[in-house]
Amino acid sequence: MVQEKVRVSTRTLLWKCVESRVDSKRLYYGRFILSPLIKGQADTIGIAMRRVLLGEIEETCITRAKSEKIPHEYSTIVGIQESVHEILMNLKEIVLRGNLYGTRDASICFRGPGYVTAQDIILPPSVEIVDNTQHIANLTEPMNLCIGLQIERNRGYRIKTLKNFQDGNYTIDAVFMPVRNANHSIHSYVSGNEKQEILFLEIWTNGSLTPKEALFEASRNLIDLFIPFLHAEEENLNLENNQHKVNLPFFTFNDILIKDKLRKKKKEITLKSIFIDQLELPPRIYNCLKRSNIHTLSELLNNSQEDLLKIEHFRVEDVKHILDIF
Repeated sequence: MVQEKVRVSTRTLLWKCVESRVDSKRLYYGRFILSPLIKGQADTIGIAMRRVLLGEIEETCITRAKSEKIPHEYSTIVGIQESVHEILMNLKEIVLRGNLYGTRDASICFRGPGYVTAQDIILPPSVEIVDNTQHIANLTEPMNLCIGLQIERNRGYRIKTLKNFQDGNYTIDAVFMPVRNANHSIHSYVSGNEKQEILFLEIWTNGSLTPKEALFEASRNLIDLFIPFLHAEEENLNLENNQHKVNLPFFTFNDILIKDKLRKKKKEITLKSIFIDQLELPPRIYNCLKRSNIHTLSELLNNSQEDLLKIEHFRVEDVKHILDIF
């Protein structure tokens, strides 16, 4: 059982994972509680978390298939039991786990006869398949099946359109929604003279991430949305001092930390709670930092220019790009 206390104003909130189970490779369940909350707070948090869990969490999916030998989506191929449309629907059902950014290529090259499953997909190193047994096609004759795939990470739901079918290139309905369902319920009780509440949050995921990981990701997304309001007063103060603003010299990140803007920001939000995802870095810079176990702004600021330049594939231009953000 996971249990953690969080200090909020004059109260201490306690959250627990009270139940966690794996029903199948593609169905994970978790039940969490948060308490004690003042009357009305549980519903506020529960509604917000449910909306973010169902609509804001990113997932990696197969979004396109390509084969020059296929004339159109509803054609059939001699030696393959399934129609092309059925193969595309089977590819849509494959659940991937990965944190890639942008698009990546994958492929299937299979020699029949035999059953083609998800384990026959050749994936980039940053992606793995949750359920290798997912069926794709049944080859009944000694023939080759070669399909090029495109993998992408996004959020929400993308519907294919007819204009996307050209040159043997077929888009696939992409469901970037790793959370299958999320519910919240509230238990009210009286403590002394005050009415308090316990929030119960249930999360079902498809296996590409655990319910606990989904809960953390949703919480981070909510924090991202409210950060601009936290710094509204700070921005007003910065506007008053703009006439005295000077350009920062190209030194270490520790020097930048001393400057007014980050010093004021640190008073309200600890740097450990700000992730590099929020900096909108180019995918190459972001991946380099992630591979070096730099995940938060605090970890980034603890590195000098020299430290960053020691990272594999990291360039002087990349350091300058990060400095420009501050």
